[in-house]
Amino acid sequence: MWQLTVPWWELVLRSTVVYALLLLLIRLSGRRTVGQFTPFDLLVIMLLSESVSNALTAGDESLFAGLISATTLMGWNSLAAVLTARNTAVQHLLEGEPVLLGKEGRVLHQVLRRLHIPESDMRQALREADCELGSMHCAFLETDGRISILKKPGTD
Repeated sequence: MWQLTVPWWELVLRSTVVYALLLLLIRLSGRRTVGQFTPFDLLVIMLLSESVSNALTAGDESLFAGLISATTLMGWNSLAAVLTARNTAVQHLLEGEPVLLGKEGRVLHQVLRRLHIPESDMRQALREADCELGSMHCAFLETDGRISILKKPGTD
């Protein structure tokens, strides 16, 4: 329970590599927020955690191996949060930039398709903003996965 079967630094290195790879894969996979996960997205997240668990600890089932891996992952996550808050270049690299989905009452359907966003999500965002399509000035996919709508000036 207490005895490590691999060196502590290997656990840190493994956790770092897994964190970096998963961060890259999640960035490449899209921008859905947790509240927007489909059952398929949730299943992938659950399976990802299971698939990388052995890679994190190299099969070491000791308490310390799990604690070292968890501490390393939390450390990288905290560092990423601090860096994105203080440096816009790092923020753009890790979080991306908003993407224009519509302008002047027109939906950019090719952008929706490229980003795998159902048109129903766009219509939902318009309803939530209490905005008809013709009154839309701009629509953006934000870095957190939300769709924000800006109304044309003078429309309510």
